[in-house]
Amino acid sequence: MNYIVLDLEWNQCPAGKDREVAHLPFEIIEIGAVRLDENHVPSGRFHEIVRPQVYTSLHFRTKEIVTVRDDDLQKARSFPEVATDFFAWCGENPHFCTWGPADLTELQRNLAFHGIPSPFPFPLIYYDIQKIFSIIYEDRRTRRSLEYAVDYLKLPKEVSFHSALSDAWYTSLIMQRIGDRDILNNSSVDYYRTPDNRRQEIRLRYSTYTKLVSKPFESRNQAMKDRVITSTICYECGRPAPKKMRWFPLGSRNYCCLACCPEHGYLKGKIRLRKREDGKTYAIKTLRLVSDGEAAQIIEKKELQRIRQKHHKSPEASG
Repeated sequence: MNYIVLDLEWNQCPAGKDREVAHLPFEIIEIGAVRLDENHVPSGRFHEIVRPQVYTSLHFRTKEIVTVRDDDLQKARSFPEVATDFFAWCGENPHFCTWGPADLTELQRNLAFHGIPSPFPFPLIYYDIQKIFSIIYEDRRTRRSLEYAVDYLKLPKEVSFHSALSDAWYTSLIMQRIGDRDILNNSSVDYYRTPDNRRQEIRLRYSTYTKLVSKPFESRNQAMKDRVITSTICYECGRPAPKKMRWFPLGSRNYCCLACCPEHGYLKGKIRLRKREDGKTYAIKTLRLVSDGEAAQIIEKKELQRIRQKHHKSPEASG
């Protein structure tokens, strides 16, 4: 088994967001990767700068971050050439690892823009080392920079950051401080390609929660009327957990609920509604067991929301 620790650098439209090309907000200009064996021992490196074909000059913000310069880009090969060699270098059945969730999404978006068939399986399961670092060393929620994690673990800072290969190398060093079981038990699923129908829906079970990635819906309202989306199942025993508090909105695209399994206690439900590339809506639902104290906080949050809504609608508030 090979781990491919991947990092990308990309450029954006120098003329501003309103002038960017549809379906290509970011164009890859550098690919760096480190290959690790099943024991997390390095067994190879890949690094190449990519000549842009859409945004041919660097955005000023990109210049501030990356080590690549305009002259480097003009001498480089095109994305289709580099991508072909990169995937050949990855070998069969690679397990991709990244620092954060963005790299694989942008890689797939660039592949699609250039009409290159995606070599990735569906669903695409990968390992977000930024998330896993938080699970192992912090509070599971905080997301730190790569340099913060390197400093936290007192790793040697021998090369500069914000080069694709150096960032991939630093990520691989962090992986070597994390046990293989902790990595494999905390996988992530990529959302660039989501299920097209109910049969393809993604259901994942982790040690502390379950996740559902749904089929597409025409609207948010349609999604929130779907019984599969709004059901609450205890992930410990697999039985329905009656709702103590129905789904209520947290902002425009997030919802929360509180359910209770008779055997295992309270579960917090969270639904995030997201847009696909085709404009349709899909849902990401998580269910996790919570303590009585956390359940009380959810109830309090809902009550405060109800009071604010009532105050907002009252004649005194409007008059």
